[in-house]
This record gives sequence, C-alpha cells and structure tokens, in this order.
Amino acid sequence: MNFLLNQQFINMNFSLTEEHLMIRDAARDFAQTELLPGVIERDNAQKFPDSLVRKMGELGFLGIMVDPKYGGSGMDTISYVLIMEELSKIDASASVMVSVNNSLVCYGLEAFGSEAQKQKYLTKLATGESIGAFCLSEPEAGSDATSQRTTAIDKGDYYLINGTKNWITNGGRADFYLVIAQTDKHKGSHGINAFIVEKGTPGFDIGPKEDKLGIRGSDTHTLQFNDVKVPKENRIGDDGSGFRFAMKTLSGGRIGIAAQALGIASGAYELALKYSKERKAFGTEICNHQAIAFKLADMYTEIEAARMLVLKAAWDKDQGNNYDKSSAMAKLYASKVAMEQTVEAVQIHGGNGFVKEYHVERLMRDAKITQIYEGTSEIQKIVISRGLIKE
Repeated sequence: MNFLLNQQFINMNFSLTEEHLMIRDAARDFAQTELLPGVIERDNAQKFPDSLVRKMGELGFLGIMVDPKYGGSGMDTISYVLIMEELSKIDASASVMVSVNNSLVCYGLEAFGSEAQKQKYLTKLATGESIGAFCLSEPEAGSDATSQRTTAIDKGDYYLINGTKNWITNGGRADFYLVIAQTDKHKGSHGINAFIVEKGTPGFDIGPKEDKLGIRGSDTHTLQFNDVKVPKENRIGDDGSGFRFAMKTLSGGRIGIAAQALGIASGAYELALKYSKERKAFGTEICNHQAIAFKLADMYTEIEAARMLVLKAAWDKDQGNNYDKSSAMAKLYASKVAMEQTVEAVQIHGGNGFVKEYHVERLMRDAKITQIYEGTSEIQKIVISRGLIKE
C-alpha cells in the first residue's frame, strides 16, 4: 500500500503484495478450519480458546511484528491487520487476545523495554509460550493515563504497587502484565511508570471473570495489587516515561482494534450476502429485491471505506510516520461501521438473524466493544482534533 501524498502528485498502489496475500489466506484458512468449529459453544460457555491460542502461537500470530531475533515473525503492520481482519470475521474473542498480545504487550516491550527484558519476556510472548496483558484501565481512570490511582512507591531496589485495574483482557490467562502506575502525583504525566508484573507475585490477585455482552470467550478480569513488590529491573524505560509508553502503545492498539472492527463488519457482510442469495421471497432470492440490494451496496461501501482507513494507519506505522491521528480515525470509523453493518446483517437475515446458528447476532454483540475499548469515540475525536490543530 503506497499512500504517498504531496502538493505535486498522488501516487497510490492499492495492490497487496504476494506475501501479504499469502499471509491473509493463511489466516483465513486458520479461522475457517480451526476457529469456526465450536465458536458458538465457546461464546455460550464464555470459554477461552486455550488450544487454539497455542496453535496461533505456532503460526506466528502472537508475535506478528516482533523481530525474529526475539522469536517473532518479523512482519509489517499491514500483515498484522490482514490477520486480525480474518480472525475477527469468525471469532472476535480470539482476535482481541491476539491484538492485546501484539499491539500492546509485545510492541510495548520491543519499543521501550531493555535488552534484558526482551530476552526474558518478549521471546516467550512472541512465540506464544506465554501470554501478556496490558493494565491501564481503572474504575475511575479508563484510558486516561494521567488519572492513575494505582501507585508504585520507590523503595530503593524495588517498587511497591497498590491499586486496582479493571477490564483487563487476558486478565486470568496472562503470564506477564504490563502495569501503568503513578510514582509521583506531583509530577503529573512525568510521574507515571510502566512495570512488568509476573503472575503469582505475592499480593497480586485476580478477580472473577466478567460476564460480558460480547467477546464472551475473551478472558476479562479485575486485578488487585496489594503491596506487590516489583524489582527495579522490571520498570520499563527511564523513570517517568510511563505516560509516553502508554500513549504510544495505545496508538498502535487502536490499529489492532480498528482491524478487529473491520473484520467483524466484513464477516457480517459476507454472511448477509450469502444468505441473501439463498433466501427466497416473492418468487426470487431476496438479493434481487432492491431493498436488500441497496442495503448490501451500502454495507460494502462503508466497509471498503473503513478498510482504507485501517490500511492507511498501518502504512503510516510501517513508514515511520506519526500514526496517532490516522489510528484514531481508523478506530473511530471502523468501530462505527462494525456496529451499523452487523445490525444490517441481522436485519437482512430477518428472524433467523436472532438465532445463534446464523452467527450474525454474535457479531452484532461483539461489535459494540470496538466502540468502547482503546477509548470511546469521544476520546478518538480528541486525539484526531489535537492532531489537526498541530498541523
């Protein structure tokens, strides 16, 4: 994807490379053959796909963009969003786990961690031997890193962490947790740090799994930190760098969630199109009725527009451009499209759309979370407007 733009000319190449097509097809095959069987049962039982996670690790899906020297696949961000879209068409519970491990945990460690931290933690996370979690949200803080109430008090050779984190994806299954905490409230954003906390550390407790509307197979928990001792070497980056760590990591996370939203919308559209070619009413397939045909046309157009925004954000990241604004735009629009088009897919299915075996009701439930995590639409608009003002 070449989105090169200046005052003289626009040069756009909308063709995926052969490598990208192979990666997309491999992810599509895995989703269809491995994720699809049992996806309804996992949703009903809120079951985390343990065996499938191991297989995704073997395929390189858990360390997609990580340097091969740390056990990763060494692919670009466009490859990542292609994989995320295909997985999300079938099972958003599985894809959000992939998103967190890649966009938030692996990226955060590779971009900001020390060499020792990369060797100890990143190598296991990138191969799927271990799973990671990103711990920013709090009951009264959400995605606002400056309002952290979780504290990390410097005790010399270790930090003492106290506080609560909620809505943590992979919360019960993770082996390593990247925890954002305040070390000096008087310094504002410069008094925040990020830490690596290992499961099983004394004082670190995992609450019950959340009973959610959608992405029910994902593992979401509240975490409690009560005088948790974290060695100094587990602080990520220089003292006071936690805010920058969180903001940059979230920008990449928005690309992953935008790709997830795109996949949910695309999966719903494909099911709706297929159903409209099979279901007959008034003597012909319902796709031949203008009311349905126009719905399909609108759905496809909206999804293609979302796809362009998602790929543009991925391209910006791969080119080393500032992708704060483009990732927020992609997340804002793709999540809106996911919600709207899954509703349309249910409508096209009629009464069958309310039945679990047709899958679209689950995609509609899954779509809503894409408008919430990694920041609500209002937060995305703040990020976008700030980018516009700075231009």
